[in-house]
Amino acid sequence: MTQISILGSTGSIGTQTLDIVRMHPELRVTALAAGHNINLIEKQIREFKPALAAVWEEKDAEDLRVRVADLGVKVMSGMDGLIAVSTKAQAQIVVTGIVGMIGIQPTIAAIKAGKDIALANKETLVCAGHIIMPLAEECGVRILPVDSEHSAIFQSLNGERRSDIEKILLTCSGGTFFGKKRADLEHITVEQALKNPNWVMGAKVTIDSASLVNKGLEVMEAKWLFGVDADNIQVLIHRQSVLHSAVQFRDGAVIGQMGTPDMHLPIQYALFYPGRQDLRAERLDLFKLGSLTFEKPDMDTFEGLKLAYDAIHAGGTMPTVFNAANEEAVRLFLAHKIYFLDIYDIIRGCMEHHITRQNPTVEEILGVQKEVREFVAGKWGSTE
Repeated sequence: MTQISILGSTGSIGTQTLDIVRMHPELRVTALAAGHNINLIEKQIREFKPALAAVWEEKDAEDLRVRVADLGVKVMSGMDGLIAVSTKAQAQIVVTGIVGMIGIQPTIAAIKAGKDIALANKETLVCAGHIIMPLAEECGVRILPVDSEHSAIFQSLNGERRSDIEKILLTCSGGTFFGKKRADLEHITVEQALKNPNWVMGAKVTIDSASLVNKGLEVMEAKWLFGVDADNIQVLIHRQSVLHSAVQFRDGAVIGQMGTPDMHLPIQYALFYPGRQDLRAERLDLFKLGSLTFEKPDMDTFEGLKLAYDAIHAGGTMPTVFNAANEEAVRLFLAHKIYFLDIYDIIRGCMEHHITRQNPTVEEILGVQKEVREFVAGKWGSTE
């Protein structure tokens, strides 16, 4: 029996993780954390019967306590609740499926508690990779990537020495607006941006995919996960989303992982690593597929990817600025308060305004996030 805690149980990663739990009776959920979807987490609690649950707002926690009073589950709120879920004594692995920098502190707490991490929260490594990776090594904890691309790289490195990596080939669907130019994107609506051609994801990640900011965040993640310089991480537009990523080695060999675009596979792989289990999912039919195509990304139009590389090269607090500025920009876009292309203007403006500080602590990282939020609100407005 493997016991798991899930941060972000009502989101895309969380609900698909629970699909995996339903398929495998050897998995048990010991703790769940969600944001504001009280109706769904109540259903999850009744189905999976965790010992602990957490939501963000205390008023929602009070409501949830009344709803599940017959079950004897402990309900907490806020950061204390997230940390309690991530450090639950019985849990052996923590799935970090929450979106945003809110995931950094509970992930650090889980590592210190000796929990393996099934990592789906990009911001953890984007902003604090210099803290997370050494801490995981010190605590003997495994960081098991859940993103399809990073899972593919992880699988491609099985049995290989990381010192033999020459280049990481990070694939990208191209997002909803592949092939369009800046003039085509000037009046894009939120509804148009939310239509990803291949993947079912949450709203924020879908917008990030459309802007290619998501791929920039993944380059930052790969740098920390696999110890590869960003200049040796090449992004390839691959519209079919079949080759999920690959590794090119010093002898020229390329090893990659292919499959249908289904997040259940990388989630299950992380939960059962190093073994594999049956998965009831569509199989890849190479005859039906016929061919695979690869193209260079247009970083002039989709400036988010270029800005990400700029942030990586600056280092220190700049990736946090990139990430926090994007979070605020996407929030404004989803609230219909800015245009799609304004996302890039906000990120660039925040980066130009910031003076980089190297080797930031968690407190400094969270302070920079607050500074960026205030700067964006003062110049472009707020959703609050």
